[in-house]
Amino acid sequence: MSNFDHLNLDGRLLQLLVAVIDEGSITRAAEHLGVTQSAVSHLLDKLRGIVGDPLFVKSGRGIVATARAEELAVHARVLLDELRRFATAAEFDPTQLATTFTIAANDFQRDLLLPLLLDRLRAAAPGVTLRVIPSDVPTPEMLRDAHCQLAISPRPPEAGDILQKRLFEDSYRVFYDAACRTAPDGLDDYLAAEHVTVLYEPRRSLDIDNLLAAQGIQRRFVASVPGFAGIPSFLRGSRRLATLPGLLGGGLLHGLASVAPPLPCPPMPMYMIWHLRHRHDPAHSWLRAELEAIVPTALARAAD
Repeated sequence: MSNFDHLNLDGRLLQLLVAVIDEGSITRAAEHLGVTQSAVSHLLDKLRGIVGDPLFVKSGRGIVATARAEELAVHARVLLDELRRFATAAEFDPTQLATTFTIAANDFQRDLLLPLLLDRLRAAAPGVTLRVIPSDVPTPEMLRDAHCQLAISPRPPEAGDILQKRLFEDSYRVFYDAACRTAPDGLDDYLAAEHVTVLYEPRRSLDIDNLLAAQGIQRRFVASVPGFAGIPSFLRGSRRLATLPGLLGGGLLHGLASVAPPLPCPPMPMYMIWHLRHRHDPAHSWLRAELEAIVPTALARAAD
């Protein structure tokens, strides 16, 4: 049981706890926060005394968070959001903002949108940094527990406290290596080919794969990869096909040929997704507006 006064807590201690958990290393946390390792160790000792828990224990050459530290980090993220709102409530000025926005996105959304977003954010707010984590298939808990402030996905989770807004929609294309084959000649040729797809963990297929399977359309999948970046190496030098969002042709699948699918496919929407508590947060509202602002440029570049 700790005898320390909870009023000894401050935002920097909360930020420290989150940084060490996110980075999994005192050294990397120190680099992220721009302080020395000894300063991080000193502040961790202070925090341990306040909460009465070791917080981190050695594991091999690294450290792992205790269950108590993981629990406290969930609350710390929420408190940091509240402190940020407290400081910016009067008049939001992005030039004075010094924070890290964590965005969950898979490789398609990440490469299409986030480099442009980072450039735009830092032009207005030099103190802002971006941390990108995989979104896989987003869950409400990802946003409730403040693992990220924003997710970008075609699959917004269904929950009353999760908000969403459509950013754009894409059309599906069938990708192939034109040096090894021609475009599939109709549905029979398409179905006779070997196919490659993306399969997120835990075993979540792409929406297009689920849709076609529900219509009784059976394809021969010979490989599945955990992200779009793994697709090109399975298509190049082969006669295989992959049915994927068309905008990938301007990025991760650049150089591969593509054609419209030989059967009707609905468009793929893309959403930004956030928790209800951020709805009126000035910094978060600014982040969402900046993301929306770069979408036309991102789509134009991908189409070139």
